[in-house]
Amino acid sequence: MSTLSLRLPDSLHEQIKKLASEDGVSINQFVVSAVAEKTSAFLTRSYLEERGKLSSKTKFKKALSKVPKITPDDFDKL
Repeated sequence: MSTLSLRLPDSLHEQIKKLASEDGVSINQFVVSAVAEKTSAFLTRSYLEERGKLSSKTKFKKALSKVPKITPDDFDKL
């Protein structure tokens, strides 16, 4: 495990302290969770961009052509 020293504005530190307390976790746990969420969002975006490069309109239309042409149930209609 690594140690990281941060400089935070006092106002942000107070907000984090309050939110962590409300959530019943330490400031450290709160910040680790926030960083993990942001990291996950960036990694997901990168993953989807890479996967998107493997596709094409032709492949998409081919996949859609396999969907049966039936009327949806009433609860599924827009």
